[in-house]
Amino acid sequence: MEEKAKVEILKYPLTTEKNVRLIQDENKLVFIVDRKATKPEIKKAAEEFFKIKVLKVNTTILPSGKKKAYLKLSPEHPALDVATNLGLM
Repeated sequence: MEEKAKVEILKYPLTTEKNVRLIQDENKLVFIVDRKATKPEIKKAAEEFFKIKVLKVNTTILPSGKKKAYLKLSPEHPALDVATNLGLM
């Protein structure tokens, strides 16, 4: 598989009440990602695009057919800072 552009993999961040709690309490960011993107591709795209360290990626397919990715960030890169830079907070 050819390498996809970072913006093709990470489509947009989700900003629900639950996701704001995850940002504040668990240092996690939540994105809608390309359906065909793998966890290593998602991790690499986030690390290169936001200059952060991702510890873990969990994904789920929504009933609407979209793929949601939960990115657990390392403690030295607070999710709150990244969310603020994105204009989510």
